[in-house]
Amino acid sequence: MKQQANLIRAGQVIEHNGRRWTVLKQQILTPGKGGAFIQVEMRDLSTGNKTNERWRTADTVERLVTEDKDYTYSYTDGDNIVLMDPETFEQTMLPADMLGEQLPFLQDNMELSVKLVDGDPVAVTLPPHVTLEIVEADPVVKGQTASSSYKPAKLENGVKTMVPPFIEAGERVVVRTDDASYVERAK
Repeated sequence: MKQQANLIRAGQVIEHNGRRWTVLKQQILTPGKGGAFIQVEMRDLSTGNKTNERWRTADTVERLVTEDKDYTYSYTDGDNIVLMDPETFEQTMLPADMLGEQLPFLQDNMELSVKLVDGDPVAVTLPPHVTLEIVEADPVVKGQTASSSYKPAKLENGVKTMVPPFIEAGERVVVRTDDASYVERAK
């Protein structure tokens, strides 16, 4: 289905130059002189290569219709992740690099949303937040206030994040899966 380039959003799947691409980031730029254009970072679904493309906002692109299907993460097998369909209990293998930087946040029995185009998986979405334990945290520096400063900490999955000074090693915290940022203490 054709759509204007200024309607492209992250997570959509488009067809460009005879290939299928998943949109990673998009930004509308308005230079001081001339018309606005959209800058799109996208990944080729077959090769995994990334590219940047620019379109004028009035240009049209071919958007592919996707179907969302929920799966449960079972285990990792080499460079693949194995997902189970909760309705039919069939297993599906997907390349682990489809998750990109979110791969360390994958947890046993996690519910994932997979986008399908003509039955082929094109993108995997994790839940927006996960709860993890802090394994390392710098000690509090006297005089710092909780409102203005954060300190580095390491999560149980090896990812580093910034947390408020009152968070210590051994505590469980909620973090965002898209950028590993601290949300709150786990309840």
